[in-house]
Amino acid sequence: MKKTWLLGFGFFSISIGWSLYNGFVPFFLDHYLTSTALIGFLMTIDNYIALFLQPYIGNRSDRTNTRFGRRMPYLLIGMPIAALFFTLIPFHTSLATLIILMVCMNLSMAIFRSPTIALMPDITPDTKRTKANGVINFMGGCGAILAFTLGSYLYSVEESLPFLVVSAVFLVALFVIFTNIKENRDAIPYSMTTSPKIDYKRELNSTTVFLLAAIFFWFIAIQGMEALFTLYGVNELGLSKSASAFSLAFFSLSFVLSSIPCGLLGAKFGKKKMILIGIIGLAFSFILLNWVESVFYLRAILLAGGMFWACININAYPFIVSTGSEQSFGTRTGLYYFASSLAAIISPPALGLLIDLFGFGILFYAAAVSMLLALACMLKVNNKETISISPHKLNE
Repeated sequence: MKKTWLLGFGFFSISIGWSLYNGFVPFFLDHYLTSTALIGFLMTIDNYIALFLQPYIGNRSDRTNTRFGRRMPYLLIGMPIAALFFTLIPFHTSLATLIILMVCMNLSMAIFRSPTIALMPDITPDTKRTKANGVINFMGGCGAILAFTLGSYLYSVEESLPFLVVSAVFLVALFVIFTNIKENRDAIPYSMTTSPKIDYKRELNSTTVFLLAAIFFWFIAIQGMEALFTLYGVNELGLSKSASAFSLAFFSLSFVLSSIPCGLLGAKFGKKKMILIGIIGLAFSFILLNWVESVFYLRAILLAGGMFWACININAYPFIVSTGSEQSFGTRTGLYYFASSLAAIISPPALGLLIDLFGFGILFYAAAVSMLLALACMLKVNNKETISISPHKLNE
């Protein structure tokens, strides 16, 4: 597992980068724009880029063959460029330059995000992937916490400081990964595929389709809940803005602390079983939140909800890569981000529209319904189809 912890630095850098970007770039946009909706749209650029670029980059990395390996070239190119644009963002001179820097930063992040995540199954046997995914998500969660704690302090000292620190983190993470993980030495042996296109007929078996649908629906629930929870707390429960935001932190902290245990449980009892437990538990948590009147019970349920979310999220990625062959890890990583990014684009405005029509009380009912749709999709997933496709068939 030493290699997994070292690879975790890549996930740590991605998480701290996105968290800091989402936390502080809106302040820069606010200097130029009065429309919160427009600011929100500009902050979803990453999801639109991920929607179209991540599947392509992931598949491209599956077909890359260099002396550095399949994934490493994308890290060597993308991470330094991302570090450069993170450095430049706080030194924008106008709205136009800020948007240009944002787009360039998002494009550079897209170059290495899928390949970095795909490295995990590349170097990890199937039986250990849920534990490994728990480790890298734990490190990613620590990155997010640091972004909002240390990043907030640095931002109060000087607005550019957290961006400069994140740029340095990218470069350090790249050095750690490049010097310690050698794909040609550490990767599980695989047969190279040079097919110029994704063979969706083979890749999108029924298990994969239903699993992608489940991923979409549970991210609809989570993305909408996280985006609108603070408004819910203020408008529906009468909490202060700080108390509402602090309550949501219980969900995030619980997820981080549960990441490694949920990975271990997934390895022992099965990925699908842990995902089903998580979906049912989270749906039940969302239903209970509709009758909460005290802050104590609100935070207690969110604490439990974070654990159930870890049951789902930690086991989902290893599950989807297990539905194909070792040649398709990058492709499946891209498909995973396609489903989650599509949900991230659709969910906040869709649930926001429901709130406009029916009031804030509809939020957790809608989230629970979305989780039940995810449950229906997961029950259609056939474990027997998670046997890897034979290499020679992929190369036919």
